[in-house]
Amino acid sequence: MEFDDCLQIFPNFAFKYIFLEAKLYLVPTPIGNLDDMTFRAVKILKEVDLILAEDTRTSGKLLKHYEIGTQMMSHHMHNEHKMVIRIVDRIQAGESIALISDAGTPAISDPGFLLTRACVQAGVAVECLPGATAFVPALVNSGLPNDKFVFEGFLPVKKGRQTRLLFLAEETRTMIFYESPHKLLKTLTHFSEYFGANRQVSVSRELTKLFEETKRGSLEEVIDYFSKNTLKGEIVVVLEGKK
Repeated sequence: MEFDDCLQIFPNFAFKYIFLEAKLYLVPTPIGNLDDMTFRAVKILKEVDLILAEDTRTSGKLLKHYEIGTQMMSHHMHNEHKMVIRIVDRIQAGESIALISDAGTPAISDPGFLLTRACVQAGVAVECLPGATAFVPALVNSGLPNDKFVFEGFLPVKKGRQTRLLFLAEETRTMIFYESPHKLLKTLTHFSEYFGANRQVSVSRELTKLFEETKRGSLEEVIDYFSKNTLKGEIVVVLEGKK
């Protein structure tokens, strides 16, 4: 039977066929609110041959919620280098594989870049679905200019941190950073030292969750606020560029 004949007899055949195509799917997952998972993401995760997960325990709860029974395999920063070639080989052999992170879009401050690059270099098809990414809502609701911005992710912890801050002191575009709760005050203090205490900043935490919070103001004001309030959850810092 020809493919066109299948389309007439089985209208959903083309949809199924596309989902089973051998390629790497980068699938965003919710950053907190499970209602933010897309229908398409669920469909693909059910149809692929294998799901690569940053943490199978965390992702296992997510997959169970959406009744996804696809086999999982760990793929994180500690084993990514070793697994890349093996995964590329499996896709080239005809398997469809999806990559998910613990939350948000893979490869954005999460594992995924090395595998994506290897697939591209090997001529393997890569498809990234649209979906949740923490810095987008944080930027949009910051009230700071968002027509031009630069995503910095996590700053270097020690080596290279001062050099990076000196470089960013001249940045005129809005800057976006990720930070952990126990390092936020230190990072904001460094920003104040290098960029000035009056520089405007917006700090968002627990985005899409029950206790979501965004604090806006000068660095001095925001440092004072978070020095008196408990810090929990994933944090996105949006910083005004140099005027």
